[in-house]
Amino acid sequence: MQRRTYPSPAQRVSQQHGFLLMGILVIMVLAGIALMAAVEFWTVQRQREREQQLLFVGDAYRQAIRHYYFGAPPGSPRKLPTSLNALLDDDRYPMPVHHLRRLYPDPITGKTEWGELRVGDVIAGVFSLSEVHPIKQAGFSLADASFDGKTSYRDWEFVFTQAPGVAGAMGKVDATSSTSPAAFSSQPDLGNTK
Repeated sequence: MQRRTYPSPAQRVSQQHGFLLMGILVIMVLAGIALMAAVEFWTVQRQREREQQLLFVGDAYRQAIRHYYFGAPPGSPRKLPTSLNALLDDDRYPMPVHHLRRLYPDPITGKTEWGELRVGDVIAGVFSLSEVHPIKQAGFSLADASFDGKTSYRDWEFVFTQAPGVAGAMGKVDATSSTSPAAFSSQPDLGNTK
């Protein structure tokens, strides 16, 4: 007959503490993994929200430029603004007209600085200065259909193309200016059109 040996009370307590510590370690590892997943989810969600804000704000700038162009006083030639500040206080009228309430910051960079798409000395549109890769790659509105498959937010150009000479100049962006506002190489005189 075999004799059974039972652990002493001290050994049982030691084994229980070992199992407890192992359980706590497993729970901490699982909690860390869950926390990392939550942070990743939150980061992606926040970037998606910023993308939506960029689409909204960029379109607000495009519409303000459109309003400025078509809002020329009677008898005055239609022209694009020379600066973004002209969208705040259009001094072509006796009482300044406000095409934008304020200069909105870029939702991606958080800065008030935007890239400016220029035709000559006038602004036809804006773009973000962020080189971050966008999450959204398809499913844009008709006005933003050119954003499909772009590799950075900098490529999302919010341009008012209805002014004469702007649509033709779109493919001729001067790539030499990486941090300063982009300029179109074609510089038609837009101030004399009606």
